[in-house]
Amino acid sequence: MYCDNDDETEIEIDSETEDIVEAIDCEDDEQDIDCDKVDLNPLHNQGRVLVGEGILKKMCRKKLKPRQMFLFNDILVYGSIVIRNKKYTRQHIIPLENVKIEDIDDIDEIQFGWFIRTPTKSFAVYAASLNEKREWINHINMCIKELLDRTGNRPISEHAAVWIPDKHSDVCMHCQKTTFTVLNRKHHCRNCGKIVCGSCSKNSYLILNISSKPVRVCDCCFMELSNRNNQTNPDGNSVCKNNNTSMENDDTSDSDSETRDKSGLNIRESRSIEELNIDQHPTFYSQMPPNA
Repeated sequence: MYCDNDDETEIEIDSETEDIVEAIDCEDDEQDIDCDKVDLNPLHNQGRVLVGEGILKKMCRKKLKPRQMFLFNDILVYGSIVIRNKKYTRQHIIPLENVKIEDIDDIDEIQFGWFIRTPTKSFAVYAASLNEKREWINHINMCIKELLDRTGNRPISEHAAVWIPDKHSDVCMHCQKTTFTVLNRKHHCRNCGKIVCGSCSKNSYLILNISSKPVRVCDCCFMELSNRNNQTNPDGNSVCKNNNTSMENDDTSDSDSETRDKSGLNIRESRSIEELNIDQHPTFYSQMPPNA
């Protein structure tokens, strides 16, 4: 099992919940939504259509957590659901042209999952049934294919590592010696996603697809990345550091703030979950081809 690093910071989103569907093509008869009540700003984009929505469980650092997902024909939008306060928090937008979907084998009771991989972050999500998993994967892959065909772009080859959940190891995966305690806390290598101790991850490295600043890496990845850089840039500039005190995206700030609202999305839910007709079953507004 693998996780994403969005457990720490709760951020309240600002605008009304109706904004989540403001990008829907209001002339599409397949989407039974009252578009007169939809504000077309800021998600509105020419040709953007809501393909489906539903709740998936996302593997975070400590456990699986429910996330509301909105699949458009060019982006995937997701956020936390705070039922008690009836609000969405930590809203994120992922361009589909950067997404790669990978299957996850079922493990005991953790079933029906897949990886959503992107250059800046990657994580695992889980559906409630095999049928729902197939529906989500088929629709996401359909949107990716149609988007790439439409734009003429090629699939992205580099994707961020998926973090291994904290509960999967109580000792450093690098040295196999350090036992994690309140004082010796867990860190994650940004290059391989393994759980490592502070002593085994003192170095940082500039991984451009993840961050514009050096990020924490384990000793093995630091050596591998440094050697690779020396081979490709024998006379070039160093992109590594031996001090992690000022690293970007350190484990103290695992809120995914670097990926939030890049497209200007601000959403707040002022109505109840029931009023929005949101349940555990996904709703898709387009039909899959017979051979999908």
